Amino acid sequence: MSHSIRKATLQDHSLIVESQVAMALESEGLALPLNTVSQGVEAVLKDPTKGDYWIAEVGGKTVGCLLCIPEWSDWRNSTVLWIHSVYTWPEHRKTGVYKALYSHLKQKIENSSEYAGIRLYVEKENYGAQEVYSKLGMSSDHYFLYEWLK
Repeated sequence: MSHSIRKATLQDHSLIVESQVAMALESEGLALPLNTVSQGVEAVLKDPTKGDYWIAEVGGKTVGCLLCIPEWSDWRNSTVLWIHSVYTWPEHRKTGVYKALYSHLKQKIENSSEYAGIRLYVEKENYGAQEVYSKLGMSSDHYFLYEWLK
């Protein structure tokens, strides 16, 4: 199955909102406020300094997406891309959707001195996602994530 990857546009807004609400409910049992998510997605789509959504398609149909957020690293004097909000439509899981999205970003990083690497965080009990990330060569060896959220 051949996946094409493209940067999201404002026309993808409703699909991205739908995916983010579904992802939060599936992975963490969180029912996100639709209006807040809608405004948040729109903010990213209108301001590329906040990040980029990437869309995976098969035959012109959206099958997955993720949000990529830049973080400046003074240690590396370059940008690390954080992958957030990964979602694959259920009927397209285990078909290489995330692998295609990840490979696209990894190639972008490998071909540019602007970027240092990729990071992501994963919910502790999302073992399926952890297995996928490990199979692609990602490691959880270096850091624990601590957070404080309002």
